[in-house]
Parts: sequence; C-alpha cells; structure tokens
Amino acid sequence: MKRFCSAVLLLATACAPMEWVKPDASPAQFAADSQQCEQEAWREARWNYMGYHAAFTPWMYRDALGRPFAGRPFGPFYDPFGDRYMEETRLANFCMRAKGYELAPVQK
Repeated sequence: MKRFCSAVLLLATACAPMEWVKPDASPAQFAADSQQCEQEAWREARWNYMGYHAAFTPWMYRDALGRPFAGRPFGPFYDPFGDRYMEETRLANFCMRAKGYELAPVQK
C-alpha cells in the first residue's frame, strides 16, 4: 500500500504544469528571450538535419508478412538525439537555462 501511495503521489506531481521563471524578468523580456531561443534552436536543429546525415539513418526492415518499412536503428550505435523535434526542444531548454530561467510549477 505504501508503494501504491508513493506511485500515485509521484504521478500526480508529474502532471503539474510547468513554466519558465526568472525573478527579475519582465513579461516582454520573457517573450523576447523565449522567441529568440526557439528561433535559434529551430535554426540549429534544421541545419544539423539538412546538411548532415548520420551514418545510422533509418533502415529498411521487413515485417512478419515481408512488407518493407523504414525504421530507426537501435542498439549501441543509435543516435539518441536522432529526432529533430526532440533536439529542437532540448536546444531551446538549454538556451532558456543559459539566460537564467528555471522551470517551476505554475503558481495558482
């Protein structure tokens, strides 16, 4: 029962909405910083994927019925940052943290 209550509490806190906060930032400064970070992250993620193709890009596999489909390789050579949108989010988060913002639960 103790484990169950701990799991429920953990799941409830994981669903809390988060926001970027910085004590001395005005709403206009936050909007400008957020937009700049998103644009830089988009540009960097797009540049990496348009001009550079990793050695282990999607491979052609066959399912149980012999139909071909493209899938990402897995194993020790798989690139964990292979998803462009995940990489863009990671870069934007890094930029916001570098500007002094922190993610915190929304205050009600």
